[in-house]
Amino acid sequence: MKVLIVHAHPEPQSFTAALRDQAIATLQGQGHEVQVSDLYAMQWNPVASAADFSTRENPDYLVYALEQRLGVKKQSIAADIQGELDKLLWADLLILNFPIFWFSAPAMLKGWIDRVLVSGVCYGGKRFYDQGGLAGKRAMVTVTLGGREHMFGEGAIHGPLEDMLRPILRGTLAYVGYEVLAPFVAWHVPYISDQARRDFLLGYVGRLQGLAEEQPLVFPRLEQFDEALYPLSYVMTHRIREQARSHI
Repeated sequence: MKVLIVHAHPEPQSFTAALRDQAIATLQGQGHEVQVSDLYAMQWNPVASAADFSTRENPDYLVYALEQRLGVKKQSIAADIQGELDKLLWADLLILNFPIFWFSAPAMLKGWIDRVLVSGVCYGGKRFYDQGGLAGKRAMVTVTLGGREHMFGEGAIHGPLEDMLRPILRGTLAYVGYEVLAPFVAWHVPYISDQARRDFLLGYVGRLQGLAEEQPLVFPRLEQFDEALYPLSYVMTHRIREQARSHI
């Protein structure tokens, strides 16, 4: 298996970095190929802008997604984007490794998503969810956070962690076609003991070693919708109601 780990943490000695290193060691130990994009170490530019294109289809008005499509075809897209896109297309498995910042991902990672998940390659038109450009590949999110586990969930003070991760799990990874695995979460890491951190690392090893057997999370499939993207269940119910009214 070919694995790309996209790591986004500003501190090289962080526990998030320890999870990255554990993933590298475990996956390579299983014989997998691993590449790492360490966004802070790379001084990755997270800002999507007109500067991402050496030539433009429309120099007067920037439609970023359209320019992405044409930029890839004309090889006019920025070199740093093309390099990351090449890694993304090479990989069978993508791991996003980051801390939760303000109920979300760090801006550095969001900027990588904005610039690298290129329209026309990763998605476009009705090429999304199971028809997305990255269909057939898998993805997993590995996160650290300061909160305790009991603070998250239905009725908990912060609500379900899945709600915070929905823009990434569904709106990003599933949208471009990935089979998305359940996240790996390390809770309360700035405040726990070294032994507790070692336990998280051991748990991560177990997850990584068993990825091949994991079932992905369930997201929409286009076959469940009509041409206008109405759910087929809704369409069928509507037709039954219309037929019933015609017999009144």
